Amino acid sequence: MVDKIKNASDASASEGHLQRNLTNRHIQLIAIGGAIGTGLFMGSGKTISLAGPSIIFVYMIIGFMLDFAADLLGPWAGYFTGWTYWFCWVVTGMADCRSITAYAQFWFPGLSDWIVALAVVALLLSLNLRQ
Repeated sequence: MVDKIKNASDASASEGHLQRNLTNRHIQLIAIGGAIGTGLFMGSGKTISLAGPSIIFVYMIIGFMLDFAADLLGPWAGYFTGWTYWFCWVVTGMADCRSITAYAQFWFPGLSDWIVALAVVALLLSLNLRQ
């Protein structure tokens, strides 16, 4: 009976149907790739090239301390950390916009920077305003 089910699933896979074969590890790697994004390669690349791999250790220490700021220092530190988090996402969004513009200039050298930047901002705005 199990062989019949397995053969049926193999037959459906060969016909072009989708299967659910992603493992937890695959999903984690996809999430890591999305979290790293272009900011690491375009923004931190210069810092890492100047300081070497030790800067990654510094990034880990800073991230660890920010997570515990409200518990260790009080509510004002949590408030400050929250607004810093928001500000970091604004800066990250602009860095991604600049990175995408640089990539678009590589593929389409005659295209103006402001057109690509406006298109990226419009796309991100439309995606975030969807309900």
